[in-house]
Amino acid sequence: MTPQNRADPQVSLSQFTAVAGKIGLLSFGGPAAQIALMQDELVDKRGWISQEDFLRALSFCMLLPGPEAMQLATYLGWRLHGVRGGLIGGSLFVLPGALVIFALALAYVQFRQTPLLFAAFMGIKACVVVIVVQALLKISKRALRTRMALAVAASSFCAIAIADLPYPAVVFVAAIWGILALPDADHAAGKIMKLPQSTTAISTLLAALWVAPIALLWLIKDAFLTKVAVVFSTLAVVTFGGAYAVLGYLGQTAVTNLNWITAPQMVDALGLAETTPGPLILVTQFVGFLAGYQAAGLGLALLAGLLTLWVTFIPCFLWIFLFAPHLERLMSVAWLARGLAGITAAVVGVIASISIWFAGQIWFLAHARFTLGPFDISLPQWEAVDGSALGLSAIAAIMLIWREWDILWVLPTLALVSVAVSLL
Repeated sequence: MTPQNRADPQVSLSQFTAVAGKIGLLSFGGPAAQIALMQDELVDKRGWISQEDFLRALSFCMLLPGPEAMQLATYLGWRLHGVRGGLIGGSLFVLPGALVIFALALAYVQFRQTPLLFAAFMGIKACVVVIVVQALLKISKRALRTRMALAVAASSFCAIAIADLPYPAVVFVAAIWGILALPDADHAAGKIMKLPQSTTAISTLLAALWVAPIALLWLIKDAFLTKVAVVFSTLAVVTFGGAYAVLGYLGQTAVTNLNWITAPQMVDALGLAETTPGPLILVTQFVGFLAGYQAAGLGLALLAGLLTLWVTFIPCFLWIFLFAPHLERLMSVAWLARGLAGITAAVVGVIASISIWFAGQIWFLAHARFTLGPFDISLPQWEAVDGSALGLSAIAAIMLIWREWDILWVLPTLALVSVAVSLL
């Protein structure tokens, strides 16, 4: 019997903790690379999880809002060691990257005006445009297989890019459309598992821990931190479709609606999150930190960053512990699968709108606004194109899409190229 076809329950908690820590430290490169790392460490090398259980767990995590790789780490820990294993698996997946993000954020607010650092960030920004486009291409191949799905993606693109409708509303409408209009897929009947009492208890505790800081901040009338908690709690509920779907909500809320950060800072946040271990959704921590810093300095920045982490990731644990014991039943619910298919198609349109928005912010130095009926539209001015940024993005496209280099090499390479260009 090969390791990938069996599951060995005889795994000590210390053994699992060591491997979970290794996964957390090495989880660079986005969800695809992180999921492949877990496959290698837990299925192929050690046989702690069977291949069938691993794939079913991955499909389950993709049903949930939030980062599927972090939730997969939590679920697999729960399968091996119950609640303790789940908490360890998820926490060690997030903490290394969160510490790095705090260090990078501190350096960013202290030194970003340095000319060479400014040039390095220009290289990172130019690369980020290509990274998002690359993600768009990959997701499109999986999600847009029918004309109906293509129509939903186009509709969601127009809803976000032109009508500026709220991201949660777009997701909700797409889910309803999927439930009502899409055909059923084949579903295998599965064994329905009973919800253990221990999981009910931890789910209740996590829900209380999620709500507690929001209620406390509201009671003490701290308007800024209350808004931070509410915004990122909403994100934890509505952001289906992976980390790149988060960008649509963040860009619309943090940049356009609340003016917490600027569009270039949003791109910087994504670039730095791409270079750290852990889930890409740690971009939210960087945004929360910057919002706090620009509101009242370093003290509030640290509080806002910690609060963002709390209300972003506590719900991720909650979804796993609340729904994991019902895995088989959830995977066989036809209307839920249809709703998820509708959301997945809509997310493609959302990411497309973000791709264009990022490109406009990086490649063009000026924009013009005009009114089209009820819509207020901003378009780049073609005479204000930034040739150096466009050239850096072209280099990034060659490296990432054509040559298929690892992103961990491409980002620092583009930063160095940008610094060299600035010196010349």
